[in-house]
Amino acid sequence: MLLAFSWTIILSFVGYQYLREKQYKSEFLNAQLQMYNRHLLDVVEEGVSYEEYISTHEKPFENLRISVITYSGDVVYDNMLPLDSLDNHRSRPEISAALKKGTGYNIGRQSASDGREYFYSATRGKQVLVRSAIPFSPSLKELLQTDWTFLGVMIVISFVMSVLAYFATRRLGKTIERLNRFASKAKKGEAFDEAEPFPNDELGSISNHIVQLYAQWQQTIKDRDLAHEATLREEQEKIRIKRQLTNNINHELKTPVASIQVCLETLLSGIALSEEKRQELIERCYANNERMRRLLNDVSLITRMEAGSSLIAKEKIVINDIITEIAEELEIMPVNERLMLYADFKEQVIVDGNLSLIGSIFRNLIENAIAYSEGENIYISLVANNDKECCIRFEDDGCGVEEKQLGRLFERFYRVDKGRSRQKGGTGLGLAIVKHAVQFHGGTITASNRPGGGLRFEFTLVK
Repeated sequence: MLLAFSWTIILSFVGYQYLREKQYKSEFLNAQLQMYNRHLLDVVEEGVSYEEYISTHEKPFENLRISVITYSGDVVYDNMLPLDSLDNHRSRPEISAALKKGTGYNIGRQSASDGREYFYSATRGKQVLVRSAIPFSPSLKELLQTDWTFLGVMIVISFVMSVLAYFATRRLGKTIERLNRFASKAKKGEAFDEAEPFPNDELGSISNHIVQLYAQWQQTIKDRDLAHEATLREEQEKIRIKRQLTNNINHELKTPVASIQVCLETLLSGIALSEEKRQELIERCYANNERMRRLLNDVSLITRMEAGSSLIAKEKIVINDIITEIAEELEIMPVNERLMLYADFKEQVIVDGNLSLIGSIFRNLIENAIAYSEGENIYISLVANNDKECCIRFEDDGCGVEEKQLGRLFERFYRVDKGRSRQKGGTGLGLAIVKHAVQFHGGTITASNRPGGGLRFEFTLVK
């Protein structure tokens, strides 16, 4: 369409130029004849006869026919034809124009007198009109012809410009086509997956910006949907964990409650019991009550870390002081109920945390080692310490656990040996509390078997 429009303009210009050049050459030839006619009228008006001037002076063109005509149209002089062969010329186009405007010319009109074609040019004087005429010879036709060299050059230049314009508009058209495809996909909310960038021009730059903005918007929508799905999954997981926790608590409470109930029913039944047996039942009630108290405290601590972590206060904590305090607590325990603690902290470690929670990490790990490791020693060492975090390793030299059970040690109420764990009075939440306390402080914890035997826990705390 653009090429058709361009060539319409070009051909219109070439056609106009062709007619304009032809008219210019005709007017130029007429101007030469008008000069001769005017000079002849001036000379005649000074008293010189037509025949004398025409025969003695050089004419601007060969075979120039000269006629003198009255205002009424009668020919009073003609240098080529006899007067009796000429009719009235008032109706001739060049004569009519000269009578009205003072000058007139006509191209290629056939003479009614001799049948030849002439180029006529007439000029009005004070008393008569002078008309000069050049017969249409090959030289005159060549003179009046348009210069095709100029027109040819114009057409060639126009063709070259059209080719260049075609490739320019073709490139522009491809960009617009790609924008159209992009708009269609954007309307449907689809991804625009064309990897090729737009051309490096104004329209291409704008198109690239639009596509990039659309891609960013799509990514934002995708991230939002993923975040929404993750939130839903997290909520569903919390609901599942709460349901599981409720079921586990119910299961864990059944045994001590049942035991307390049996003991109390026995005591209240009125059966004669020895003082020793009565004391045994009371101690059993106390032990089961203590077990329920620890279980509820552990559940409360986990719930507080999960639901109200923003409400738990933090302060500058010196890890070395906590380990020293725990070591002193171990020293006063009976020998058969404790392990030897070896701490290897070569520098002071300070973190921004909660004293109670960080203390629960070490105490639960120690209680777990004392209850289940069957070892003799505990090793706590500082693996790494920098401005961002510290890494601590906790090990025992006990029996360790099977590899398949390592991944489940931090699950709530998970026990490697369920019967033995209950006998030891464990709630099954110790390592779960450890994991939550480490995560509350921005760290991670892993469990593995120690190469020399025993269990190894390695965790980080963010400062």
